[in-house]
Amino acid sequence: MKTTMTPNKLLEKLKVDSSSKKQETLEIIYQICEEQLERGVNDFSIATIAKLGNKRGVPRAQSLRNKTGEKYQALIQCFAEEATKKSIPKKIPKNESSWIDEIDNPKHKLLVRMLASELKSTKKQLDEVIPPNLRIDVYDHKTAPLESNFKLTRLERSAFEYILSQSFRNKWQLTENEYGELVDSSSTPVFKVSTIDAIKKALEYL
Repeated sequence: MKTTMTPNKLLEKLKVDSSSKKQETLEIIYQICEEQLERGVNDFSIATIAKLGNKRGVPRAQSLRNKTGEKYQALIQCFAEEATKKSIPKKIPKNESSWIDEIDNPKHKLLVRMLASELKSTKKQLDEVIPPNLRIDVYDHKTAPLESNFKLTRLERSAFEYILSQSFRNKWQLTENEYGELVDSSSTPVFKVSTIDAIKKALEYL
């Protein structure tokens, strides 16, 4: 049963014509569901709410599912719908590098800011100057230079290759997690997802 009320308004409506015991139980279920929302946990199943309220006077899951528990079900469902609304992704912040401020280690933060600045500059050149379907050839000083609008210098390539190297990771104690991020020894992301892929593409096409 879907509701269009906020959990607070629904609670007040459900308490009308309810016994004092049922009102008390509704209040407890409300508190438990509100705690779930505050924790950002989107689990409002009957079993979970019953388990969390086991020592606070909430009936067992089977009792909540019975016809006599319809008011409890309605309140829990209302919170589930509220959680769904709040889980809709927010707009990406205008400052795309704001995530760097979350890095606690000062050395890592400085390193990432430098790399982010270099990547941003490279991306700007690619987006603004290189037209679609343009052929780009890399001149590595071993072959004759080919016509191309852009190519990395030897030092630029060396810098990017060092970032991809194992010695770089060892120096800064970085490892790659399951999401493709490079994290430090405390599992704090230092390089955002896709940063390594971006560097590899730059080396391949520039």
